[in-house]
Amino acid sequence: MSTGSLPIERRGYAHPEALVSTEWVAAHMTDADIRLVESNEDVLLYDMGHIPGAVRLDWHVDLQDEYMRDYLNAEAFARLMSEKGITPDTTVIFYGDKNNWWATYALWVFRLFGHERVRVMDGGRKKWVDENRGMTDEVPSYPATEYRMPVRDDSAIRAFREDVLAHVKRKGQMIDVRSPEEFSGEKLHMPDYPQEGAMRGGHIPGARNVPWARAVNPDTGEFRPAEELRALYEEGAGLRPGEDTIAYCRIGERSSHTWFALRYLLGYENVRNYDGSWTEWGNAVRLPIER
Repeated sequence: MSTGSLPIERRGYAHPEALVSTEWVAAHMTDADIRLVESNEDVLLYDMGHIPGAVRLDWHVDLQDEYMRDYLNAEAFARLMSEKGITPDTTVIFYGDKNNWWATYALWVFRLFGHERVRVMDGGRKKWVDENRGMTDEVPSYPATEYRMPVRDDSAIRAFREDVLAHVKRKGQMIDVRSPEEFSGEKLHMPDYPQEGAMRGGHIPGARNVPWARAVNPDTGEFRPAEELRALYEEGAGLRPGEDTIAYCRIGERSSHTWFALRYLLGYENVRNYDGSWTEWGNAVRLPIER
């Protein structure tokens, strides 16, 4: 059965409220307390057409520090939210291309700053377009808000290199969500992309490999039901829900998608995203790898 025939609330998720359907978005897109956010790999897509009322977030320009490989600080985040017309009480609905991989990445960054009202539009941009729903090239403008400066807390959902090294030493469970070719060391990036970004190929010792896109129905881009996700991650990869879990990929975007699936759809309480991922680990001196 495809997920397209099964409503979100019947898929057995731990937190079904973390997803909304395209139908729900079509019915609520003009609600005052809703803000649609499009975040894509292809930055030109938004200009070609987007859901009416949606604002754009460029993962590189908007969410990254200009001089350090890190995210924007609390002051810059508050300013960005104000510019997009978002308040701490706004429910932000993320969607984008490529099965929502950059949408879940943006959501993960919002959670670093404690923004709690976050959802993903299941199926993303592809499903909205496939259903011939309305698109526009008009860029919306919203009144600036007073978004109080948050406290960014990386500890709960973000892992750093030293955290991962300690995790390896205690044989903690880790999920590598890259392609099998990257996991084996054959490639340094996904197939059909430039093979760059790391000096060495392979994977972090002890990691299990479940490519990120297996969590979705390839025909619709919607997340698979919980039963299928558990078969994928628990029966297939041996993950145990109650244990501390770290997910990683190459730069953290694909692993944010898996982080979302584990945290919200399967209810894993202790899962972190290692956004340094293989570009850091594969280039670092004296860090172990496996092939």
